[in-house]
Formats: sequence, C-alpha cells, structure tokens
Amino acid sequence: MEENNKLDRIIEARMKLKARFEEKMQNTPSMADERPQGHGETNRHGMPQVPVGQTVTAKWPVLDLGYQPNVTLDRWRLYIDGEVEHPMILTWEDFMSLPQTEDTSDFHCVTTWSKLDMSWTGVRLLDIAALVQPKETATHLMCYGYDTYTTNVSLEEALKPDVLLAHSVYGEPLPKEHGGPARMITPQLYAWKGAKWIKRLEFLPKNKLGFWEGRGYSNTAYPWRNDRYS
Repeated sequence: MEENNKLDRIIEARMKLKARFEEKMQNTPSMADERPQGHGETNRHGMPQVPVGQTVTAKWPVLDLGYQPNVTLDRWRLYIDGEVEHPMILTWEDFMSLPQTEDTSDFHCVTTWSKLDMSWTGVRLLDIAALVQPKETATHLMCYGYDTYTTNVSLEEALKPDVLLAHSVYGEPLPKEHGGPARMITPQLYAWKGAKWIKRLEFLPKNKLGFWEGRGYSNTAYPWRNDRYS
C-alpha cells in the first residue's frame, strides 16, 4: 500500500511540474526553432536528426576527466537538495523502486560525433523532481558526478520526458566507462550536459556555471544552433 501511495504522489507531482514548465519546454530551441541547422530525417521533436557539424558514428567514444570512479551499488547514493520541499538521499534500491522508463534517443557529443537510436532504461529526472518537489524559486539544476564533474541545466530542459538518469543501455547495465552505475542523458542538448557517475542533483534559484561552462563551453548547448562555445 505504501508503494502505491508513493507512486500516486509522484504521478500527481509530475503532472503539476509538467503544467508549470510545459510552455517553457515547448518553446526551447530543440523543439521550437523554426530554422534548425542540420540534416537527415526529422526526429520526434521536429528537428533534423543530425545537428549541424555532427558526423554519425556506430562507435561510442569514451570521454571523461581522466578518472573513472568505481562506484559499487551498495555505496551508490543520489543526493537531491537545494531549492526543494523534500531533500533526500536515495540508495540504489530506492532509485530502482521509482517508475522506470525505457526510451530510444540520440546522443550528440560536442566533439562532433552523434550516435543515433540508443536504447536506454532509467528514471526520468521529472519523476525524481516530482519526488522532492522543487520550490517556485527553483530555475536551474546543478548535476554532480562521483568524478567531481559538474554541469548546469535549466529546469525547462532537465524536466523534459527524455532526460533520464540511465542505468542501462541496450538492455545491459551501463558500463563504468560510460558513467555506470547511472548517468544523466540529455538528448536535446549536447551530451556534456549529462553528467556521468551521477551523485548529486542540486536545484538552484539561479544559473551557476559547471565544469566546462566555466571553461568556455556554451551555457545552453543547443545542438541545432551549433551552440558549442560561449
């Protein structure tokens, strides 16, 4: 009964969050740009499947800060705090008990390669946000990895239904080199906005630069606008 009540609360809070951010989400460049740059078939958001300057690859290159933390499931924790009504810490069991989502999306790296039609399983960030209930003051999210990496995302981007904290890819556990046990994916932004080895989500009342944003990369990272650098 308690699990059913938790699910009902998440669904109700999810609907409220979607209503609160729906207009902003629909007006983001990756969904509403009238002159997107790119080529190929149209993706499910109405954009060319391959953004400008990108080359499709079958490989999945590994990029990181030079350190790949070994985070075992018994030690893994997800800290969620900041501008939220109910800050909390999730264990792996807590995380896996949340609604699970399967989705297929494209992965666009700022280093000019794109890997298409990747099959993911994970928890929507929207559902995690519904669990902690962001305050009206919350506008952005800072994502932290176990490797000390940080990156910032506006809430209208973070709460899109294809933004996942993914634990599986192609039906298998996410490999460590690609951010396992769990990483964030942001299909409508360049992939550096999806932190590997996710550790903490901090809801912010204003924008704050992350690791690459503070080193000259774009604050917004829109692939169909070639929005790579600040």
